[in-house]
Amino acid sequence: MFFSVIIPVYNRPQELQELLKSLTNQSFSDFEVLVMDDGSTIKSDSIVNSFQKDLNINYVHQPNQGQGFARNDGMKLAQGSFFVILDSDVVLPQNYLSLLKTAIQERFLDAFGGPDAAAQDFSTLQKAMNFAMTSFWTTGGIRGKLKDPSKYQARGFNMGVSRKVFEKLGGFVDPNKGEDIEWSIRIKKAGFKLELVEEAYVFHKRKNNLISFAKQAFSFGQNRVNVSRFHSEAIKLVHLMPFFFLLFCLATPFAFFLNKTIFYLQVGVLFTWATAIVLQATLQSKSISVGVLSLITSVVQLFSYGLGLALEWVKKTLKG
Repeated sequence: MFFSVIIPVYNRPQELQELLKSLTNQSFSDFEVLVMDDGSTIKSDSIVNSFQKDLNINYVHQPNQGQGFARNDGMKLAQGSFFVILDSDVVLPQNYLSLLKTAIQERFLDAFGGPDAAAQDFSTLQKAMNFAMTSFWTTGGIRGKLKDPSKYQARGFNMGVSRKVFEKLGGFVDPNKGEDIEWSIRIKKAGFKLELVEEAYVFHKRKNNLISFAKQAFSFGQNRVNVSRFHSEAIKLVHLMPFFFLLFCLATPFAFFLNKTIFYLQVGVLFTWATAIVLQATLQSKSISVGVLSLITSVVQLFSYGLGLALEWVKKTLKG
């Protein structure tokens, strides 16, 4: 068996059903599925049972311990040569596994990460959130559009490793606190080849509202600092940009009273950035509503990430 698809799930049976349905439509069929129910009070066993005829699938319900450890337990049970780790809120294009297999074999990959995208049937807010999480204007392309795929750090919603990697390094060590980034860095330090497979994207069906989206981005900023406890090089300039953007925006009103020239320059920079966001998002989605909302989600994402990173850094510094 080539692939073992490992899916941690917590109280999301409906999302899981959509993902499993997309797995039945894969053009590549040499894979098993392990659904690791991480202590859900709303179990997914009936959903899994409905796919027994269409998939080689197993369901494991265990006490809640965090998605990272649930993934580890799934990899311990896996029979495949390569483990594919997915979040329950993604849906796969029909050729996803086929593209992965080709990339692994042609590029001699030990591990991989893939980007996320928005499907046509996503809501306006879902498309706007996806833009904020993937655009060059917000993330610098680090989630899936890097010029050098080898510099990529995989994310847990769409990543995978060979059995050899897991057997040598083990899995996730700090569940729910940037464990995917930490694992990516550890994999590369051990000499394994982990790269971005840009064509192996998933449709990431986030169920957030703006408030929960802000909380998620805030936690991402915290997680980057948390990973630096294990790897000091985890924080690079690109990860600090949201914090600098936050400071830049907060400083703009004060510049009006201190130096009008600087104020107008800052306003011009922000206007140019906002225009680029709206235009790109509108062109990509063919919807002005998505374009305008993408500006809002982009500001929310950058402010929240920057604040989360800054506060966690202060906490880490005070703790020594």
